Amino acid sequence: MKMRLAITMLLLVSAAWAQKYNGPRPPKPDIPYLMHADNLEETEAVEAREEARKDDVTYWVAGGSSPARTPLAGPIFLVQAEKLNVERIQLYQFTVKNNRREVFFSKKKPKDSARALRLSIDRLDEGLYRLEVYDSLENGEYSLTPDGSNQVFCFQVY
Repeated sequence: MKMRLAITMLLLVSAAWAQKYNGPRPPKPDIPYLMHADNLEETEAVEAREEARKDDVTYWVAGGSSPARTPLAGPIFLVQAEKLNVERIQLYQFTVKNNRREVFFSKKKPKDSARALRLSIDRLDEGLYRLEVYDSLENGEYSLTPDGSNQVFCFQVY
């Protein structure tokens, strides 16, 4: 009797693991998409410019706001990764100054530096990942960026 129960449990668990993701899929690889129910909105993919001064670095993107917008304080993203290393993606909040979005880092004053916000990353299928913001975001401008890269995927929380 115990053997039958163990086999049944094993089959149920393996069936649960074998279930495939059947929700929406991003149309383009290596670009995070904001998920709004079954609708996906492409984030603004741009290259951030770098301004280095002595012990400080500012990364900036032109324009005061991103066209990719979400009303959700806890946005969810879907990414079909081919070349993008999803495990290295970080989330930062921009400061808007002089019609550009900026992130500031300082070696001398680490407390003034931007800090990465927490994300949870779940693998849904082969190369398909779900990124979810761990804490609620305030209204403002944000970017997802692979660590060590100037590539940014911008969005706005309103």
